[in-house]
Amino acid sequence: MKVTEYFEKANGQTLISFEVLPPLKGGGMQAIFDTLDPLVEFKPPFIDVTYHREEFIYKKRPSGYYEKTAIRKRPGTVGICASIMHRYGVDAVPHLICGGFTKEDTENVLIDLNFLNINNVLALRGDARKFDPKFIAEPDGHKYALGLVKQVCDMNNGKYLDANIENGEKTDFCIGVAGYPEKHFEAPNIDADLLQTKAKVDAGADYIVTQMFFDNQKYFDYVDKCRSIGINVPIVPGLKPLTKKYQLNSIPRLFFINFPDDLVKEALKANDSDAIKEIGIEWCIQQSKELKAKGVPCLHYYTMGDPATIRRIAEAVY
Repeated sequence: MKVTEYFEKANGQTLISFEVLPPLKGGGMQAIFDTLDPLVEFKPPFIDVTYHREEFIYKKRPSGYYEKTAIRKRPGTVGICASIMHRYGVDAVPHLICGGFTKEDTENVLIDLNFLNINNVLALRGDARKFDPKFIAEPDGHKYALGLVKQVCDMNNGKYLDANIENGEKTDFCIGVAGYPEKHFEAPNIDADLLQTKAKVDAGADYIVTQMFFDNQKYFDYVDKCRSIGINVPIVPGLKPLTKKYQLNSIPRLFFINFPDDLVKEALKANDSDAIKEIGIEWCIQQSKELKAKGVPCLHYYTMGDPATIRRIAEAVY
């Protein structure tokens, strides 16, 4: 079933969903099962599986010179989605990214997903590679998520890259995209960022999942601004609890978001890591309860390999 169909079927009730990381190359599905086994009792209708583009490493050659080599540290998203659906009977939402993929690569992934009856995707540009000064698209790849959305919509209409294909199989993908309550860090301002999001929705995106935030007012304001410019698709809040003190610095640096003053003050008073985690969990619980009371379509939790913490939050909210 499509993600948006679950929202419609819920009749205003707030659903719950989770996002998982693929294991590092050399790992197995048990890592995914260990994350999801404690969480599936909350009956998530869908589970997101992230994708990470290739990274560069430098290997020292016998000559003493270093060779720049591209590797994929977390491959296997399509297979992971199929395994999740088989084990739990829950729809999986693979992330599609622009970085590291040509348009033909993307088309082939979409064909595989269609064969597996996986009909939900989250279309993202993705991050720049480590050490690259900015995002660099693959030759004959998409520079922006907008192009990715358009390609998926083309396939939904039976249009493939090869113009000689006539009467191509029409796929039926439900397309999610990212939204940024505190704006994408590359956007000059929030209004410009909203116009980019509207372009993705106008091109065929069916729903939005937000970047994490710690101040619910940021989300409520974002939804209001979206509605004011004609973005009327469901907007799902993405949530992650603060669990470690160093995250007070690393999360703003990596994700370009702010912590509320009250949360920072409480976290700075904490004496140890356990106290920090308790503060973060309680904050996320209160965030979740307020969002649920306001009737958001779904609470989407970024598990980050820490199912025990997410389970505690879900128990308190659901």
